[in-house]
Amino acid sequence: MGSPSRRRVEAALSTLVRENRFTIAVVFPLVGAALFVLSHERVLLPAWLAMNPLLVLFGTAVMRLPLVAGLAPLVDRKAGLGLLAVTAYSYAVEYVGVHYGVPYGEFSYQLELGPMVGGVPVGLPVFFLPLVVNSYLLVLLLFPRAGRVRRTLAALAVVLVVDLVLDPAAVGLGFWTYDGGGVYYGVPLSNFRGWVLSGLVAVSIVEWSFDREALADRLANCEFALDDFVSFVVLWGAMNVYFGNWVPVALASVLATGLVRTDRFDFAGLGRERPEQG
Repeated sequence: MGSPSRRRVEAALSTLVRENRFTIAVVFPLVGAALFVLSHERVLLPAWLAMNPLLVLFGTAVMRLPLVAGLAPLVDRKAGLGLLAVTAYSYAVEYVGVHYGVPYGEFSYQLELGPMVGGVPVGLPVFFLPLVVNSYLLVLLLFPRAGRVRRTLAALAVVLVVDLVLDPAAVGLGFWTYDGGGVYYGVPLSNFRGWVLSGLVAVSIVEWSFDREALADRLANCEFALDDFVSFVVLWGAMNVYFGNWVPVALASVLATGLVRTDRFDFAGLGRERPEQG
């Protein structure tokens, strides 16, 4: 699929990721967690480095590289349109959420996560879209015979677990805050009702965008496709340990168990080496 130049770029990116799996999936999130803790404690770091928005965006983008390399050969016109649709939807729902409190409840960003436009991070797709895609890929690997409806609902359930892990630590770090706080580590139940809506729309678009058989074949032959999810569990699991948020820590452990069951990554640091095809 694609021109020879595109295939060369895809091959080079895959080689880069494969040769640096442990650094990208484990070292980067651990360094990120350490920087977050130092920034939160306001020790050792110079003011310009503490919670530096460009550094946060850069680190996140690096951790996304395995997902980008894994999916790149499958992004044809339909998949590209689908990803653009999810991107546009994420901007729209976040803008409405920030300014009107729907569907997540009243909240506001306390830190700039990179450049901001209209109160919404320009890099929002880098933060949001991979959470949805990773959830869908995990379900596809764990339940390869599930039908479309079961697959979509299972992916939505994983997206909700992801948010149950992410939001408490993000609130603890001061990334954003909810007016009046909330019953779940400062997060209101309205946020999770909102994620049911936004997650269902996003997962449904991803389901439409990619050919399931081609995606399953790619996953079977791309050992690093879920490494981005590994980095998510490492980073946000560690941050919840720091804050003593033990329910999110337990849920991060559930996600880690799912990743272990896919037999894709050795958490001791050794990647499962499989020859990639295509």
